Order: sequence, then C-alpha cells, then structure tokens
Amino acid sequence: MSNQKIVIVEDEKAISDIIKFNVEKEGYIAYTAYDGEEGLELIEKVNPDLILLDIMMPKMDGLEVCRKVRKTHNTPIIMLTARAEEVDKVVGLEIGADDYVTKPFGIRELMARIRANLRRIETMQVHTNQDANIITEGNLRIDIAKYEVQKNGQIVELTHLEFALLKFLCTQKGQVFSRETLLEKVWGYEYYGDIRTIDVTVRRLREKIEDDPSRAEYVLTKRGVGYYFRG
Repeated sequence: MSNQKIVIVEDEKAISDIIKFNVEKEGYIAYTAYDGEEGLELIEKVNPDLILLDIMMPKMDGLEVCRKVRKTHNTPIIMLTARAEEVDKVVGLEIGADDYVTKPFGIRELMARIRANLRRIETMQVHTNQDANIITEGNLRIDIAKYEVQKNGQIVELTHLEFALLKFLCTQKGQVFSRETLLEKVWGYEYYGDIRTIDVTVRRLREKIEDDPSRAEYVLTKRGVGYYFRG
C-alpha cells in the first residue's frame, strides 16, 4: 500500500467524497478540506505529496491558495476547474499549478493524472540516487543528483515539474521534442493533457532560468515543432 498523501481541497462535499473514496481505493492517504483557508492550513500541517485544488471556493479561492503554496512548496498541484473557466485554467498554470482537470471529469482521467504526477516524482528520486551528473551551461549549473539548479551561483527554486522538464531537455541537448512527446515523457500522459500546459510551464521555467525570457538562450523553440535545450 502507498503511504503517499493527497490533500483534496473542494467545497462540494459530494465531489470531495467521490474523489476521497477513489484515492483511498488506490492506496493513497487522503485528507479533505472544504474551503481555501482550511485547505491552506491542512497543506501546511500534512505536507502532502500531491494537492487537488478546486478554484471556486469560499473564504479563499484556489488561485490564491496556489500562489501561497508555491511560495514554500514545490508539491504537484492539479487544479479542478469548471468548463467555463478557460481564463482561470491558464492563470492557474501561470502561478504554479502543474495541470488541471475540467469538471465534470471522469474519475478514470483524474486518477490517471494523479498517478502520473506521483510517478514522475518517484522516477526523479530514483534517478537522483543513481545519477551524479552536473550540467554546466552558460550561467546555469544543473545538479541532477541534488535536484538543484543554480544561476550565477544562486539557487533557483523550481517545482518538481519544472525541474523534470528542464532535466529531460538538458540531458538530450539539441534534440527537439514536440508538445505531445513532452506530455508523454515528462507529464506521463499518453491520452490526457492539453498542450497549453506545456507552453505555460516552459514560460514559467524561462522566467526563472533565463536572463531575458523573451529572448531565451537555454530552452529554445523550434517553430512549428516543439522545444529543445541549446546544444
């Protein structure tokens, strides 16, 4: 049985109960909160391995919770959004969410997203224990073993997903990957996913590692094809 902890922050109890039942059925430990403030307190208390976060909630909405969590945690966050909230989806990704699932969603899809995010962390931890490579490129120093990136000697705080994307690209310098391939190889989604997730995550990564994100030097775009790390 897994001892991985998942915090579910969802104000609709019926939806929360369904998610909790299926999460626990998969062997995870589930914790629930029904408003943003309670959710933030629970996240700080539990320090979960993954967070499921609704956007529209009382007291504090999911976007604000996400902003606050990202100040101190790199935990994977999956936003739960209503179909009409297209703008909120992109905003959620821009402020640090790893992905989103649109309501009404299928439990099969949601569980696939959960497993993929947790599996990515496990895979990175295994590789970290086995791989002592240090990649130096320009003013960047990427320590695969320590799960650490430095820019001009200063540590850059990346989320698990941002680091996984950077690692994947920089260990295969010069090779161009389509958005669909990145969804499969980094996100772990073969059938689910929105390519906007890729673009927003690349933009977030560039803002942290590039001197001028609008004129990227490291994570580059091959127009009409995809992304690659300079080689």
